[in-house]
Amino acid sequence: MEYVELENYEKHMRRAVELAEMGRGATSPNPMVGAVILKDGRIVAEGYHKRAGEPHAEVNALRNASEDVTGAVMVVSLEPCNHSGRTPPCTEAIIDAGIKKVVVGMIDPNPKCAGSGIKRLIDAGIEVEYGLLADKIAKQNEVFIKHITTGRPFVTVKAAISINGKIAEAPGASTSLTGEEAKKRVHELRNEYDAIMVGIGTVLADDPLLTTRLERDDVRNPVRIVVDSRARLPLDSKISSTACDVKTIIATTPLALPRNIEDLKIKGLEVIKLGTWNGSVDIELLLEELGGREVSSLIVEGGGNLIASFIRADLVDKYLIFVAPKLIGERGVDLIGGKLKSIKEVKIERIEQLGSDLLIEAYPR
Repeated sequence: MEYVELENYEKHMRRAVELAEMGRGATSPNPMVGAVILKDGRIVAEGYHKRAGEPHAEVNALRNASEDVTGAVMVVSLEPCNHSGRTPPCTEAIIDAGIKKVVVGMIDPNPKCAGSGIKRLIDAGIEVEYGLLADKIAKQNEVFIKHITTGRPFVTVKAAISINGKIAEAPGASTSLTGEEAKKRVHELRNEYDAIMVGIGTVLADDPLLTTRLERDDVRNPVRIVVDSRARLPLDSKISSTACDVKTIIATTPLALPRNIEDLKIKGLEVIKLGTWNGSVDIELLLEELGGREVSSLIVEGGGNLIASFIRADLVDKYLIFVAPKLIGERGVDLIGGKLKSIKEVKIERIEQLGSDLLIEAYPR
């Protein structure tokens, strides 16, 4: 479908995008969506999708209306759904409410919708315009778009490095590089993403907890995933000791001893046995498995060998690199463990200062 020329509704669409952002971290595997209802040029209702399984933005806006919305205009960031899932179709709610016009930001990439919502509204006699701020809305919903179109999670590599590109002072050493502001941002990311992944080397070196620690009431922990081809995760590690409280998956291979797997299961960890690639867990198969479990977003936090595996296989969707104003000596560990066969170009989207550290947001070209 080609974009339709739009006028006069940009500020209201920007408000819809702001409303959608209020659902960040809670709507997965659904998109973030916001809606504004206008009548006689006045805003009479707003709404957004708060969390998966609950009413969508359009329905919430209709329920929040301060007056009758017959003949009103709805401005919504994503095409209204036209299929039944956990909730009924939004198109029917819009039609039943007597809305006369709908301004859509982006067409829904979900194959179950993908223009059918717009067609349903038009068939019901409702005027529809679409394509306003579509690029901005696509960026906001990059996670949803990747998952719904490929069946795999959106993969973000997150790492903290020194100015000279090192992640630790020495092999096996636990090294803290960034300040408090950067650490807080990391926990905010964990609160947004469905899952977090590390390799067994990182666990053996750092014994991380990999939970979300924020001073908020609505905090959630991502699913913890340890890539461990031989199921060597220590039973007294922080991850093993908290497996009954935080969902944790060990991705392993036939190389793992059966007794190791059984011990991990007794501790409350879920074990997924996959094929190998160069002696390690086949991460492409792992991504397929996670996507099928409605894991739509994944942070890969390390270590260097795991990050290198994702980069070599072109499986990275986004980079978030925290750069600390420090230099590490010759025994330092590189961000990318192992060699890359070719140069991998990235496009730097944004650089932000967090205390004394820098955060670089970049995408593969």
